[in-house]
This record gives sequence, C-alpha cells and structure tokens, in this order.
Amino acid sequence: MNKIINFKIDGKDVTASKGETILQVARKNDIYIPTMCYISKTTPCASCRICSVEAEGVDGFILSCNTPPTEGIEIKTNSQELELERTNIMKLYDVNHPLECGVCDKSGECDLQNMTLEFNVSQQNFSAKDQLKKVEDWGLINYDPALCIMCEKCVHVCNEVIGDDAIDVKFGGYSSVIIPKNADTLDCTFCGECIAVCPVGALVSSDFKYSANAWELSRVPSTCAHCSAGCSLEYETRHVGINGEDSIYRVKNNFEYATLCGAGRFGFDFENRAKKDETAFNKAVEAIQNAQAIRFSSVITNEEAHILQLFKEKFGLKLFNEDARLYQAFMKSYSSISGKLHHSGSMDAIKQADAVIVIGTRIATDNPMVRYALRTASQHNGAKIVYAHPMEDALMKNTATQLMKYEAGSEEGVLALLANELLVNADLDEKSRAFLNDLDLGYLEAESNIGDDELKLMTKAFARSQNHILVVGSDLFAHPRANNIAKLVALIEKYSDFSVVIVPNEVNSAGVSLLCELDKDEAITNVVAYNAKGDFVLSAFEDADLAMPALSQVEGTVVNVDNQVLPLNVALPFEGYILNDIANALGLSKENTIDYTKELAEEKGFKAVEFDSLENFYTVYGEDARGYILDEVFCESDAEIEEIEELPEFNGTVIYHCNPVLQFNQFTNKTKQLEKDNTLRGSAQFAAAARISDGDEVEIHFASRTIKRVFKQDNELKGTIALNPSFDIGQDFSQYRFEKSKIVRVV
Repeated sequence: MNKIINFKIDGKDVTASKGETILQVARKNDIYIPTMCYISKTTPCASCRICSVEAEGVDGFILSCNTPPTEGIEIKTNSQELELERTNIMKLYDVNHPLECGVCDKSGECDLQNMTLEFNVSQQNFSAKDQLKKVEDWGLINYDPALCIMCEKCVHVCNEVIGDDAIDVKFGGYSSVIIPKNADTLDCTFCGECIAVCPVGALVSSDFKYSANAWELSRVPSTCAHCSAGCSLEYETRHVGINGEDSIYRVKNNFEYATLCGAGRFGFDFENRAKKDETAFNKAVEAIQNAQAIRFSSVITNEEAHILQLFKEKFGLKLFNEDARLYQAFMKSYSSISGKLHHSGSMDAIKQADAVIVIGTRIATDNPMVRYALRTASQHNGAKIVYAHPMEDALMKNTATQLMKYEAGSEEGVLALLANELLVNADLDEKSRAFLNDLDLGYLEAESNIGDDELKLMTKAFARSQNHILVVGSDLFAHPRANNIAKLVALIEKYSDFSVVIVPNEVNSAGVSLLCELDKDEAITNVVAYNAKGDFVLSAFEDADLAMPALSQVEGTVVNVDNQVLPLNVALPFEGYILNDIANALGLSKENTIDYTKELAEEKGFKAVEFDSLENFYTVYGEDARGYILDEVFCESDAEIEEIEELPEFNGTVIYHCNPVLQFNQFTNKTKQLEKDNTLRGSAQFAAAARISDGDEVEIHFASRTIKRVFKQDNELKGTIALNPSFDIGQDFSQYRFEKSKIVRVV
C-alpha cells in the first residue's frame, strides 16, 4: 500500500506519496519554488541550489528537488534568508558569464536572464579569473563552454532518457566544461535533447546559430511526421524577406515532459514548394476516374486515408498499401484471440515497467521513442529488459539486461517458447493448454537457438517484477507466419499480466489500417499513386505528375503507437492542389480536409470530434492533452492457434532491411541536416562469406529486386547478416525484413 505523508508548505496542508520530493509536491499544489538545474524527467541534478527551502527544526537550507518530506514537517519556500541565498547563487552564476545576449540564440528565452531579473541582480559583487574556453563544433551541435553554467541537465538527459551516455563533466572549478565521454569528439545519435534542456545558450543547433532571435519566430504546435511515436513538437517559422517565403528555422519540444529524436528535431525541411497546375490537376481527376487501384504510403493523414476509402467505395477501385495491410492483418489475428481491436500497452506503460520483452524489431532505429521509454524504465525502475533479436544492437547494450539471439525467421517458434514459459502456471482454456502441451520444445529450442536456460534466466530476472510489457515490432508483420505469431502475442497478453505494445512502421500505419479496406498489392495497370509508385503519381517529391503537400503543410490527424489520435497543423503554406480538391472535383463535397475529422469511423474507436476541438499541449503537471485516445473496441475472440510450422533456415549471406539512426523514409532522406549513410553494413564474418572487402561496390540480388550499394565493414556487427537501408529507395513492406541474398562485387 502506498504510504501517504502529511506535511505543510508555506502553511498549506499537502500530501506526498512515497518517493515524491518536496519540489514535486509543491508543483502539484501550485506552489512556486525556483529552479535552474531541475528537469522532471530525470533524477535531480542538485547542482544549482536555487530550489533551497527551509524546514522547521533543521539547521541551514535543504534542497527541495531531492529531499523527500517527513510526516508533519513544515516547509517554508520564501524568507529574507532564502531570498539572499538565491540572489547570491545568481551572482555566482553571473560571474564572468559573457554578455552576448544581443547575439545569443537563447536570448529572450534564457533561464539565466529570467532568473537574474527575478532576483534583481543589477550589480556584481564577485569576480573570478577569466578562463579561455574554445567553442566546440560537434557537427549538428555547437558547445560554447564560456556560456555554460554547469547545471548538468544535458548529462542527465543524455544518460537517463536517451541512453547515449555520450557527454560528461570535466571538473575543474571555474574551468569545468562538458566534454564528449570517452571520445575525442561527440559520438552519439544526435537527438539534440541536450540543446533542448540547456537553460542558456551553451548548447545550440549549428544550423540555427545566429540565424534568428526567439521573439522573431512564430510557433506552430504539431506532431512529428517521421515515425509512429507521434511526438509532440513545435515548428518555429519566420517569413524571409519582402517577397520571400515562410521557412521553418528550428523545431522545439516541451523538454520538461516530452522528448524528440534527431529526425524530429533536425529533419524538418521536407516540405514541397509548388504552384497550382490546372492541366496536371485535370489529368489527376481523370486518372482516378479511370484507375483500377490507388497505391499510397502511410505518411498520410487519417482524413486523406478516409478520402481514399471513399474513392474506393465510389469508383470500385482497389487500395494498395502493403505497410498498413500487413499491420491490419496482424492486428486482426491479434484481435481474434485477445477480443480487443487495439493493443493494451502504451509508451507511458513502458516507462513505468520493471520487466520488458522486446521482440521483432531493431527498436533503437525503428522507433527511437520506444528506446527512450525503455531507457527510462531501466534507469528509474531498474527494469529488466530482454532484447530478443537475431542481431545485437550497440545502442541497446547499456539498456537491455539480457540478449536472446534467435535465428532469423524463427520468430514463431520463439513466441511459442515465450508463451510456454510465461504461461506455465496460467489458468488457460483447454485448447490453449493443449496447444502448449503439444509443443516440441526440443525442436523449437534447437532450431531457434533459444535454450531453456535463457528462458529460465528471464523468468528469474522477472521474479519480483510487477509491471510487465511485451513490445512487438515490424519484423513480424510480413513474416510468412505473421497471423499465428499475432495470435501467440495475444495469448500471452490474455493469460498473463503482460500488456502489449505493437509498434507500427510509419507515422500513420495504425490510422490507415483502421480506416481503409486494403487489397493485396499486385502488378496491374492504371494505378494512381500517392507518395508511392504508379502510372500517375500524386506526390510531395520531385517526380510527381501532380505536386502534393508534405505533412508539415496540412491539417489533419494521425494515430500513433499509443492508439492516440494526434493533430497536425500547417507549419508552411502550400500553394498547389491538395487531395481534398480532387475529392471535390469527383463529387465529394467538403470545404476543408479537416471537415472529415468528425466523420472518422466510430466503430473503429474514433470519436465524432471536430478538428478544431482537439488540444495540442502538455499541462503544467506533464499530462499529455493532445488529441484523444481511441475508444476500446471489443470483438469476437473465437479463433484457435495453429500448430507451429517447421522453422525456416537462413543460411549464407542474409540482408536485414533496417535504416540507420535518424533515417526513416524518403521524407527524412529529403532533409539537409540528417546524415544519409546508405552503405551496406556488415561484419568481417559477413565480408568473408560474401567475398567482399570494406569499400567495395556490390550488387545485392534479392528474391524481389537488385540494388547496388557500397559495403562498409562495421566492427560492432557480428555474424552473416548485414544491414541494408531503404530510406533512399523506398521501403518494400511486403517482404519479411530478413532476406536471403546473393552479393556480387562490382568490378
């Protein structure tokens, strides 16, 4: 039972739960205590001391940020003594801090400026010897140690939330600086979260530096358009010149409670500039009228997907989207056992978990926000995290506590072994228990390479855990046995205390799967494409027959991994035609695309809510007030799990389709700041098996296509599986992510 502690702050009766600090309780009760180094999503830095308070019966001051209250204690947050203490702290902070506010990127939103004014520090009583501190260029990030106040926020967030653990403090009094950890230069995933939490202008975006002042920029709240996490962000825009155009200057986030990866922060320039082309528009209308099918990507709003479904119903055409169709089929099989249309887990549930299994995804690059949630669980809850995958991942080494390295293709067998282990004492129905009893465990363990000792090690690690999560990724959606795998996932959830998080591929794979009746893609003629390949192409890319806007230029909604319907707002104008214009020309009459928002399928969990009624912010207490959560929808659960088929073998050289850090698709490929490493990356063992060397140009032959890459030997990889990116060529979601391949060196 959670013990409640009763005490007083400034004479007001307040309560604290076990583990809460005085500062947290004060904030919950709208009592102001100033801070400089505190950030809600990490453990207290305890370096600034501005949050000091007085406690009755205690000599001196105590730090409210890391001190839990005791029963009956009386806390005072304001007094002459505290005012003097905080003022002197600010004077020490201001010692030799360069007065570069006129050009500093943080000017106008700088905590040091604000606090200096708050405590009326108008003169300096202290001095210190000036230190020569060189400005460091770390690629996407610049660090000016002369501006740094050593609050250590950046170090805490990099280690506790992101998991890169890439920076550290080099202590030395007034010569203290932030340095790359165990490296000569910054070696990280460049999420930019250190920039976001920096209270001064010490850590800044290299691209943004000296380009604009904070008060010159307009803020547009929206949702990140790069992966299925649906992260909250703000596009900061500015009009350039008298006859110029609006441009996005940078992206920010509510760093106190939310986090962004580098793709969201630095990959914002994927917009499409176009004018109205009436001839192309008329051809597009005619193409849809005569089309046999529309092929489209899941980088699309719910409202646009709804329009495409209306086209299907009106003209009898087919809808092709292999990404969403396979996810849709996976969820249908999951529902046939679970009895629920949507999975039960969420990102917050992962953060609060103390036992997690991750399977079927290279999660650090597939969905960085899930990685950050896992890192938070590891650091704050001591979570035991089992990472099951055929390949090790260096980005997960300091977060995962156990690697289950199974053979490629054996996921059905691995899920069966997990179900057998996790449900050994569960009260199953007769058919489910008979299924588990009939498993050939020896065969499954031998062919999957997952031994009983590994399963028992997991069970032992989870013995005292309370909050369990199973994270399932996109490796499984196109697996030949995806339907049975989905049923096994649902079986674990139904008869254990595991919640399940199923991670979609694209920004709106989940939304499209709920709104569209999708057909299996086939090679037919007269296909209209929307950000995909076809005979007539509607696209935000250069090869379009009719130019379309990017997701930063439209209003609408998407569904993220949390089954949350999130709003997107227009950050930049688009002067061409949009899909709703075509819809109106074809007899569907809506003035704006967002007029469809309230008409989205309620039977799938959507609510009849106007777009303009959707909120898009975090509350002062950290509650996510964006959009809404899909209503739970219950369905029949009368399916049976099939027998496990013979597990496939992937011998020889194998390719795993996996994008590098910060790249997701052709839209991230379009941006200028994000690194575009499109090399084939493999181990020395892979190179030997394929008879190639580092730097060789190679031709990769799959079952479905042939491409050329430059091979790069990666010493962090092992085995005969190589990583092949797809962001620059378009993802083929119809294929299982592991493919047997023939590698030929180009002479």
